[in-house]
Amino acid sequence: MDLDEQPRTAPGTGHAIISASADGIVAVDEEGRIRVCNPAAEELFGRRADRLLGTPFGYPMVAGGATEVELMLPEGGERIVEMRVASTILEGERLHVAALRDVTRRRQIEQDLEAALERQHTTAAMVAHELRNPLATISTLTEVLRDPGVVLTADQRAEVVDRIADRTAYLQTMVSKLLTASRIDVEVTRAPLECVPILELLLERLAEFGERSGDVCVSCHPRLAAHVNRAELSEMLVNCLENAFKYGSPPIGVSADEDDGWVELRIYDSGPGVPAEFVPRLFERFTRDDGVKEHTEGSGLGLWIVRRLAQANGGEVYYEPGDRGGACFCLGLQVAPLP
Repeated sequence: MDLDEQPRTAPGTGHAIISASADGIVAVDEEGRIRVCNPAAEELFGRRADRLLGTPFGYPMVAGGATEVELMLPEGGERIVEMRVASTILEGERLHVAALRDVTRRRQIEQDLEAALERQHTTAAMVAHELRNPLATISTLTEVLRDPGVVLTADQRAEVVDRIADRTAYLQTMVSKLLTASRIDVEVTRAPLECVPILELLLERLAEFGERSGDVCVSCHPRLAAHVNRAELSEMLVNCLENAFKYGSPPIGVSADEDDGWVELRIYDSGPGVPAEFVPRLFERFTRDDGVKEHTEGSGLGLWIVRRLAQANGGEVYYEPGDRGGACFCLGLQVAPLP
């Protein structure tokens, strides 16, 4: 039989059934060459029948059971299919017939589920570790205040209350970050992007830091605006400022400029900066440099949240060493003209 002249489905009931199948069907001869294929197989391989017939199938043909194979597509990429093989005689010729079912989407869902379960496990372990000490501190200090046998001066009582307030604020910050991370993971419907004045929002957020914001130097044109989700830009600014206050040293500054259609926001400090070996992991989830773990609390979520939110707003964030030492986090967002 001349393979170049063979149609993808020759006349006959068997070939008619093959053509009508929703699964990809390929019939392979004893030499491993494709002799018959149906339209569904053409779709799976990303090739027309005249490019498939007569070519080596390229996968082991073992009758019985099901195996998964990766089909490499002509334009790049791959498709995962479940293959079931039977050996039969079709119109006088012994062929191995492979039924191919596209399971790419199912496999992706399974991988996403595995990743989600792994994240949940990691999150649960982190929460248990990071929240245990603050909760224990609050519990102990509360018992001190409730114990009638403990005599405290006014200053001592105020110090205990301040300590409880500090631990409560830490827990609230931690829970807020975990909720944000959860929203990012499930990709909830987000509010539309809008024109957000940078200086206005920045001053609002700095006010939340109280006395600490008094030494922050701000440089921003009052009419500079970004095309972003306002709430998400607010969260990005807060996380970057928290990072500077926690790990850096004064003076701390924020500058915003326009550069070729982009808002370039820089939050910088005069601290020790980020060790070069840790920079590649700086924006990963739940990662913190070993050198700071003993001295500062944190979840390792803040910068990961900043990067994910920046990307969701069509921008990006990156780190560079400060001009005079310290760390500088650069947030790039699309410019929006003010009305």
